[in-house]
Amino acid sequence: MLPGGIVAEAEFIPSPNRDVRPEGMPTELLVIHNISLPPGEYGGNGIRELFTNQLQAGDHPYYASIHTLKVSAHFVIRREGELQQYVSCEARAWHAGLSQWRGKERCNDFSIGIELEGCDDEAFTAAQYQRLCRLIALLQHHYPIRDIVGHSDIAPTRKTDPGPYFDWKILAQFKQQ
Repeated sequence: MLPGGIVAEAEFIPSPNRDVRPEGMPTELLVIHNISLPPGEYGGNGIRELFTNQLQAGDHPYYASIHTLKVSAHFVIRREGELQQYVSCEARAWHAGLSQWRGKERCNDFSIGIELEGCDDEAFTAAQYQRLCRLIALLQHHYPIRDIVGHSDIAPTRKTDPGPYFDWKILAQFKQQ
C-alpha cells in the first residue's frame, strides 16, 4: 500500500465523486458490489466513465437514466482480475448510498467499496475471486476491518448485489487460511 491509501498494483483512475471521511471514523467495513455497464456487458469503458462523470447519455439507451449520477467506489475488479482504484482508501467513496450496518447509518463514512464487474445473473470469475482475496488481505493489514458484507446487507430494500451468484464460501475459505 502506497502512502495516501493507494494500492500499488492497482491502476489509479481518480474519481471526483469522493470527499473526506468524518474525523476519527475507523474504516471497519468492506462492501462488495457488482456492476456492468451497459448491464450484462463486460470489458467496456462504461464503469470508468460513470465513476469519472464522463458517461454520455447517447452512448447506450440505459445510460440516459444514469449519466448524471455522482457515484464511485474505491475499487473495481474486472472479469480478468485487473484491479482499478478510483478513490483513495483514506477518502470516502460514494458507493453505498442510503445504508446502515450494526446500527450505524451512512456506511460510506466507515467502509471501503469494492465493485466486481458482473451482475446478479452470472457467476464471477476465478480471477476476480483471487484478486478480491488478495485485496481483502491487504486492506485488513492496513485497516481495522470488522465485517465484509454485500451491498444488499447494508441496503436490503434497495439493492441486491453482489447477487445470488457471489460465492461467499470462497471468502470464508480464504479467511481460514
